[in-house]
Amino acid sequence: MARATTYEIRHLTAYEYRMAVPFARCVLRLTPIDRSGQVVRSAGLELDPPPEECQEGTDDFGNRIIRIAFHRPHTRLSIRSYARVEVVDADADAAVGALAARSPNWERMCDLALAGRDIRGLAPVGFLFSSRLVVLADPILAYAARSFEPGRTVVAAAIDLTRRIRRDFVYDPAATNVSTPVLEAFHARRGVCQDFAHVMIAGLRALGVPAAYVSGYLRTEPPPGQPRLEGVDATHAWVSVWCGPEIGWIGLDPTNGIAAGSSHVVLAVGRDYSDVSPVDGVVLTAGEQGLRVAVDVVEVPAAAKTGDQSMAD
Repeated sequence: MARATTYEIRHLTAYEYRMAVPFARCVLRLTPIDRSGQVVRSAGLELDPPPEECQEGTDDFGNRIIRIAFHRPHTRLSIRSYARVEVVDADADAAVGALAARSPNWERMCDLALAGRDIRGLAPVGFLFSSRLVVLADPILAYAARSFEPGRTVVAAAIDLTRRIRRDFVYDPAATNVSTPVLEAFHARRGVCQDFAHVMIAGLRALGVPAAYVSGYLRTEPPPGQPRLEGVDATHAWVSVWCGPEIGWIGLDPTNGIAAGSSHVVLAVGRDYSDVSPVDGVVLTAGEQGLRVAVDVVEVPAAAKTGDQSMAD
């Protein structure tokens, strides 16, 4: 019987503006939702200053979003999100490895995705093509194709590509930024989790395998005896690969070369980073701005779970 691990997540996004901002309108994707293997026990947001408008909803991919607007001048904005999330604790690498032998051949994925009649939300057909930040380029196709030999199952091939990216690319936060094109990161063979995920997605889609971008969090402290994972001090990114109608979507983390499991908490899913940016929108101002982001993901001891009190929504 699988057990559950509970995490307390605290995420701070703080802006400082050199000149006062008379108006701003933003979309926040900072609140996780219940998903397969994940239950949100409590969640909330604190905004300083408070917005004049605030409206909750969901986007086209089912992510929870909060639209806010400020009509009064301000020189700073602090967004604090809190969540307590329960994740099914399992050996993700073993579970995904067990699927490798019985998953369909990768050559069938495009036809299976196109045969589906549903084109909404997370329907696989919507994750076959180029998107705003993921272009389908021949160099990335050629790189990914080395893992996708004829007749190989889609899970086995995707796992191999995940591990190759981990081996061939260097985690270097100074090498790229959020607007770095995927081809630039690919040729440099350096970057952060966003770049690794975009490269993997570009390769998979070019081969006709549906792939989605996942934004979320990683456990801050690894289990005893295991190495610290890359990308734990900010939001993390990994890839969700569609493996046919029977298996569905599986999570793979190319930054760390592992399957996404109990150390991964899903925040939002989209076609690329532009669909899941934690804070997006329009700010009217002049001059420079400063940004500080701090993320803390801590496992809640079993003894503390019984006294859990819901955070204000």
